[in-house]
Amino acid sequence: MFNWLKKSAEKSTHSAASSRQPLADNQQATEEFSSLAAALRANAPLIADIQHIVLVASGKGGVGKSTTAVNLATTLAQLGLRTGLLDADIYGPSIPLMLGLAGARADSPDNKLLNPKQAFGISLQSIGFLVDPDKASVWRGPMASQALLQLLNETLWPALDILIVDMPPGTGDIQLTLAQKLKVSGALIVTTPQDVALADAGKAIAMFNQVKIPVLGLIENMSYYQCPHCGETDDIFGTEGGVRLAERYQVPVLGQLPLQRQIRQQSDQGEPAVLKLQPIAEIYRTIALQMLRNITGANAQQVEIVITDD
Repeated sequence: MFNWLKKSAEKSTHSAASSRQPLADNQQATEEFSSLAAALRANAPLIADIQHIVLVASGKGGVGKSTTAVNLATTLAQLGLRTGLLDADIYGPSIPLMLGLAGARADSPDNKLLNPKQAFGISLQSIGFLVDPDKASVWRGPMASQALLQLLNETLWPALDILIVDMPPGTGDIQLTLAQKLKVSGALIVTTPQDVALADAGKAIAMFNQVKIPVLGLIENMSYYQCPHCGETDDIFGTEGGVRLAERYQVPVLGQLPLQRQIRQQSDQGEPAVLKLQPIAEIYRTIALQMLRNITGANAQQVEIVITDD
């Protein structure tokens, strides 16, 4: 089931790392994305003009969840989907910085509803546009949950094919309230391969199972470190931890991302890594394709049953 993700001896070269999860044929992939986009738009919107909502979650902070949400949303926008991004990480809203909007403030046409910001083809809203960046948000769970629901419902979103929601880390009151009150298409789990992250990622999967939200897949971040000089790789956070967790909960692994200095640098500079780092862009394209297949049911449609006389 997960053999296509297994690391091999080939990873010791730059070329192998660059093609760790390649799309077999770019033209074919482009055609499939067009077909999946049409399938997304065929369904009735979940809310207002938003066709689908996908939660990006993790049981533990510090695993690269927000970086993953930014690069996934950018990839979807680059592929032609009408994409929105909601920064729901109320205690650490870092997405404005990652998209070059640090210091930007919310604006309203009527002092009631909020305009979304625009960055790299994404319509964006964040609690970071409303609070003082130098002050802590000391909010109890119910207050924080209500604020985030208002942020979603009182933003003047354009027509969107998909809205990516960067969830707060953990499985507490905020996460449970959002999961229960939002109509969503599914959730993505971000983890690193190490045991301390996997334990909490498993709890996040269990939470979504409990509230009947489909887990569309798992993304293993910081899967390996690759030396920028010699190309040698080192599994400094452990080996295949995300794959084992996915096997345990029977969810698909959508991609394994490396630990690279350039990814951090791009985030700090306010520009998504997928716009500069082609190998990373290819991995995110594969992640996006697998996610859209799972949302639309295309993976299930691709199963072929052969009946013989044996």
